[in-house]
Amino acid sequence: MKPTIDAGPLLAFGAHPDDIEFGCGGVLARESQNGRSVHVVVGSRGEAASHGTPTRRVKEAKQAAALLGASVEFIFLGGDAHFEVKPAYAIKLAAIIRRVRPTLVLAPSVVEHQHPDHVALGRMVRDAGRLARFGGLRELRHAAPHVIGQMFFYAVTPEAEPTEGGRVLVDVSAPAVFEAWVAAMSAHGSQLATRNYVELQVARARLNGLRAGLAYAIPLFPADAIVVASLAVLERSARRF
Repeated sequence: MKPTIDAGPLLAFGAHPDDIEFGCGGVLARESQNGRSVHVVVGSRGEAASHGTPTRRVKEAKQAAALLGASVEFIFLGGDAHFEVKPAYAIKLAAIIRRVRPTLVLAPSVVEHQHPDHVALGRMVRDAGRLARFGGLRELRHAAPHVIGQMFFYAVTPEAEPTEGGRVLVDVSAPAVFEAWVAAMSAHGSQLATRNYVELQVARARLNGLRAGLAYAIPLFPADAIVVASLAVLERSARRF
């Protein structure tokens, strides 16, 4: 697929090595194949998981990121299953935002009925988006302030989907996009030993797509109202079934 956009980077945060791939991997594949720079930040190495060692899970995440056309880094936010909403961690995330200088930021939703690490990370990324703008914050004076364009939440499971605030459906039907997404999810073999997470995510995307007259679509949930310069970008809705 030839690049079609000239836009700032997309920065995606995940609590565990597979969250981004399962929750919004198709979006990353679509954006990278359209020419946007994509960077992934993972807040743990999956050390509390029932399956897979941290070493293996990091290797799987690196392979998955490459398949999505993204770069990836790992940071420490208290450890798997030990995430805490702390100013020091939010500032660490804000420093990454200042370094990458993204236009778009993706983070796990803050709906309570899911892994607590997801909720904590979503809250800290939301805070970090604000902190990255403050020029007088002592810990961040080494980098210029940065204002992101928009933040979206993604849901790793159906239960984590926000019920208020609306959603944006991203079309991931293009064969190259869909195949890269499935390959990235499949790279997490350690997590597929007992449950077919790939089938779950593909089924979710298929249902969202059918409702919108598409083959596959992934929902994102705006953290704030979306501002547009023209209604032309809002020329269609998802009411297609």
